[in-house]
Order: sequence, then structure tokens, then C-alpha cells
Amino acid sequence: MGAGFPICVQCGTTSNPCRCKVVGPTLGFVAFVAAGVVEWPLGALVYLFKRRKGRRIMAHPAIVVYPRVTHAIPV
Repeated sequence: MGAGFPICVQCGTTSNPCRCKVVGPTLGFVAFVAAGVVEWPLGALVYLFKRRKGRRIMAHPAIVVYPRVTHAIPV
């Protein structure tokens, strides 16, 4: 039993007739992780000198990247 690729499912959405999304949330998660790998260490470094700016950098994947990718793909 190996670990597989994570699949995200969002039900109750009105963006398609099936009321469920799989592709958008899954790609959103992948984009979130990719952005986090770059932005979290950078944000931690900036946080040492400018706390507010560092927090904004570290929050960017969750606040901007994931929602934009998830909402851009209606399936």
C-alpha cells in the first residue's frame, strides 16, 4: 500500500451541473504546494526583518494561489 497522488473533491458547488469538482481543487492543491515550497522559506527569511511582509508572503499560497486555480477550472 503506497501513498498515491492526493485527489481533492469539492461538493456542493454551483459552477457545473454535477455540483462536484475534482480537477480544479486537485490542481489548486498542486499549485499551492509548488508556491509554498518557494514562498514559505522566503517568507520566513523576510519575517526576521519585516514581520508583516513575511506573514503576507507566507500566506500568499493559501490566500491567492489556491483559490484562483480552483475557481478557474469549473470541473
